[in-house]
Amino acid sequence: MAGSLFVYTKRRLMHPKPSLAELNAGTVILVDKPYRWTSFDVINKIRRPLKAKLGHAGTLDPLATGLLIVCTGGFTKKITEYQQLPKEYTGIIHLGATTPTYDLESEPVDPKSIGGLTEDALLEATRQFTGNILQTPPIHSAIRKGGKRAYELARSGQEIVLDPRPVSITTFELTAIRLPEVHFRVVCSTGTYIRSLANDYGEALGCGGYLQELRRTKIGSYCVDDAPGVDEWMTHLKEEHGRAADWRPADTDQ
Repeated sequence: MAGSLFVYTKRRLMHPKPSLAELNAGTVILVDKPYRWTSFDVINKIRRPLKAKLGHAGTLDPLATGLLIVCTGGFTKKITEYQQLPKEYTGIIHLGATTPTYDLESEPVDPKSIGGLTEDALLEATRQFTGNILQTPPIHSAIRKGGKRAYELARSGQEIVLDPRPVSITTFELTAIRLPEVHFRVVCSTGTYIRSLANDYGEALGCGGYLQELRRTKIGSYCVDDAPGVDEWMTHLKEEHGRAADWRPADTDQ
């Protein structure tokens, strides 16, 4: 395979720098995905000054931020290997209501009192969600059902039933309790929906809950602290490799 396996991180952007030839041949870069961007927004932005194929090793919802592993050129063949690595997330679960999407893509409904919740109850409820468990994905997800995306069916008002799937959650710890907000850290297998975890956790407590904030902090041994943002990558490519004939300036709105 052309190219060499050298993961370009924030610290490694100083020296040595990835050339266009290296990126086009194939390598791996880390990117800190911005809020409200889709994972493919990131890919499309970075692809513009390159002639290489690009792909990411694990989707983040638009409302989530954090680590994307992006493979270029020949290393797009390694995407599956990176997808199988465990993930770490931090975030906030809001208790006392639910949402149809299990996050803030939809409005909170069904408010309930959280007055009876204790710290012991909050901690105890995390235990049933650790280990090898069955988890039902959100109906507002990209899972295919009858040849269509589940979210397309949900948005059209159709009733959808998704089968639970085996996932592994090795860590589900509460890092701060500021009701109605509960801050958490989760380490889990690929295929785990943190939105479902937030919804199921609230259901277990009897008050409902939804995902208020999410950040992916690690994939395997790779850390978001080492991941440049999209603007930093674009500036790097422009400054280090100049305006090649196929360079197009970045849009101002995305």
